[in-house]
Amino acid sequence: MKRTVRPVFSVLLFITFAVTLLCRIVIRRAFSSLELETNVIAPRPPAPVFNSTLLKFASIDLGEAHSKREIEQLLEASFGGPKTSKTYATWRRFNHYDSKARSSNSFPVTFRSPAFYRHWLDFRRALNSWARKKRIPTDIMPELVRLIKHPLDRHNGFVGSDQRYSSCAVVGNSGILLNSNHGKLIDSHEMVIRLNNAKTDNYESKVGSKTNISFINSNILHLCARRERCFCHPYGRNVPTVMYICQPVHFMDYTVCNNSHKSPLLITDPNFDALCSRIVKYYSMKHFVEVTGKSLEEWSTAHEGPLFHYSSGMQAVMLALGICERVSIFGFGKSASAKHHYHTNQKVELGLHDYEAEYAFYYDLIARPQRIPFLSDKFEQLVTKARKSLAVLPYFCISWTSQKELTESLIIFAGTKVGFYFVLNFYKF
Repeated sequence: MKRTVRPVFSVLLFITFAVTLLCRIVIRRAFSSLELETNVIAPRPPAPVFNSTLLKFASIDLGEAHSKREIEQLLEASFGGPKTSKTYATWRRFNHYDSKARSSNSFPVTFRSPAFYRHWLDFRRALNSWARKKRIPTDIMPELVRLIKHPLDRHNGFVGSDQRYSSCAVVGNSGILLNSNHGKLIDSHEMVIRLNNAKTDNYESKVGSKTNISFINSNILHLCARRERCFCHPYGRNVPTVMYICQPVHFMDYTVCNNSHKSPLLITDPNFDALCSRIVKYYSMKHFVEVTGKSLEEWSTAHEGPLFHYSSGMQAVMLALGICERVSIFGFGKSASAKHHYHTNQKVELGLHDYEAEYAFYYDLIARPQRIPFLSDKFEQLVTKARKSLAVLPYFCISWTSQKELTESLIIFAGTKVGFYFVLNFYKF
């Protein structure tokens, strides 16, 4: 009986050994094949073909001639001359200054006073530098770390580093924020960017309480310049401000108020402003032609022509893409059942913005960034390289959900004409 068992056991042992060896060979070859496939450089997808007419029209700055004349008049004016008097009088009238108006140093501000003369020199210097940059095209997106992050690092006591922030939350002002409690999620990001001095007091559970960058347009600082010492620090005097210029004359507000700012007051590069403007105009014109069937020449009349402008939120998102590894967006959607702004009673937005166009841009930014016009090859290569890492995480991915629960790596963006939410991931490698 024992002799019949031994041959059977030997055969089973041999079969087991053979199967194990075969499995190891198959697995090893599979991994080798996987490594080869992983190391194969995928051919670069064909470059998208943009509508040349749209590109041409979007590149035209309808307000450039007026802005150029205004800059020239401001720079040509001599201190004490009639043009200076007119500029100064206009600036004071817009700011509603009275006869007791004082400078940021609490000295009475009068035309021809030494205090104003110093401001005048700084004003001309800043405006001239900004105007000069407008004439020199620059590949601006790779420069944002140096232009924005380095000064912020130095302000926070660090040496300016080229390493981008690990995560940034851009918090919009839409009333949809009141429908959720994302305050803790927003505050969990390394950097939180807020727009146009929106309130956080009494809204902490909805919008968070942390602020690292206050992103504003120069009209906001223009209003702040009415106040003594130009107080414009709703998030604390130590929070840096990044601002884009709406009108050249607002450089006077910048020069007067900059002396009172303990934290950096940074002005965006005009090439960055131009890039944002062209991108939004491209999407706006494309949407206009597709929806209305009208010609591009009629777009200007429908969108206030020279006054058309991107929103502060759009440029803040572009800024975050330049200085952050991961970007989360909150409060950028619209809803018929929600307030326009969570902290005001404003009913509608200014007609000079086209939010439908900006939403289309956000969608392409996530799902198909190669279709975004005017981005440099260097920036597009960064996007393409990141998207090849699909085995790890995509550069931009999109998923759809009707749930409001979010993980720490997700953001929420309310759809405009749909009843669900966009849950978006922004990752950069």
